[in-house]
Amino acid sequence: MKKQIIALMALVTLSNSFAQDGTVILPNSNDSRVITTGLPFMLIAPDARSASLGDMGVATSVDGFSQQYNPAKYAFSETKQGVSISYTPYLTRLVNDISLSYVTYFNRINEYSAFSVGLKYFSLGEIVLTQDATSEGVAVKPNEYAIDGAYTLRLGDQFSMAVAMRYMRSALKLRALDTGANPGSTFGADITGYYQSEEEAYNDFNGRWRLGFAIQNLGPKFKYDDGGDDVFQPTNLRLGAGFDFIFDQYSKLAVTGEVTKYLVPTPPIYGKEYNYDDENGNGVYDEGEEYDNPVSNTDIIISGQDPDVSFLNGVFQSFGDAPGGFSEELREFTWALSAEYTYQDNFSFRTGYFNEADDKGARKFFALGAGFKYTTINVDLSYLFSASKVQSPLENTLRFSLTFNFGDGEYDEY
Repeated sequence: MKKQIIALMALVTLSNSFAQDGTVILPNSNDSRVITTGLPFMLIAPDARSASLGDMGVATSVDGFSQQYNPAKYAFSETKQGVSISYTPYLTRLVNDISLSYVTYFNRINEYSAFSVGLKYFSLGEIVLTQDATSEGVAVKPNEYAIDGAYTLRLGDQFSMAVAMRYMRSALKLRALDTGANPGSTFGADITGYYQSEEEAYNDFNGRWRLGFAIQNLGPKFKYDDGGDDVFQPTNLRLGAGFDFIFDQYSKLAVTGEVTKYLVPTPPIYGKEYNYDDENGNGVYDEGEEYDNPVSNTDIIISGQDPDVSFLNGVFQSFGDAPGGFSEELREFTWALSAEYTYQDNFSFRTGYFNEADDKGARKFFALGAGFKYTTINVDLSYLFSASKVQSPLENTLRFSLTFNFGDGEYDEY
């Protein structure tokens, strides 16, 4: 019996000394940490004022374009109703026919409620498809658009909320190339809130606080075409706060900050399983050891959570699924700061800064803008300066917006 035990131990020792093979899961080298969704045009700042303030608007003072960021602000409008129009050229360094157009209408029904509608249209211009150099081309115009309506209710003297419903349609897959291609479409909803304090007296000036939040594009996943994969809407959370320094009856300075986070899952770190040559026999893959082709082409989640979940589960999962832990979750927040000086409610000068982490998209830019009011017409313009290695598609683009006010001064909020 003793000899058998000794022989067994020797056999195990011998097998370990010749154990030269193993398997290891290695991360894919091309995995991106950027969160992507469908319908990204929904997040482009469509008007000049919000663009000049660093793409923010959830807690800024009310204007005609509040439909984009926070329709709850309409309950604080001094104007009875208004129509706003904006046109934004896109990728102007490459082409001259890609653009984003935006039209809104709002009506403050009474002291406590308002309704508003909006149409956003993103055109990719005209594309001519040809079979060869001699064939006649076919012109196509891929586009995306969204139609929404909102109802605003004032729940107190300083606080209001709004609910918006939205229909979105994307016709990017060309029927000229695939006769079975159908536009993708889906529905979404926004839930927003806005707080504006009474004007308070301080030592050398008066002041007023502003707070806002918005959960935007909350709705089911959709497909761009019948054979495609389900993609998330650009569901996001916006939080903002601001303060108005009111120096006198003619001039004031509004300072505002805003943070935004996607409410969709973070891409996990994927990898593949490989057979490797365990050269030192320690049973652990060491850097530099040779490995073969992957055992299978199926990706395995190394770190993070499975992103293939429903849109509602994705909202809750988005707060704790980053592979890098809490520090990566913080990097998923974009932030912006802005200042707006207004004189006699007729002239405004604006500036803003927007920041996004390098591994989450690397969008960084400064913006400048101005606004003019003539009788019942507001004219706004903005200009963007990129501060990132990644060039912005809106860099060096001058944007204009118009707002027509009807019943200006009918409500007194201050």
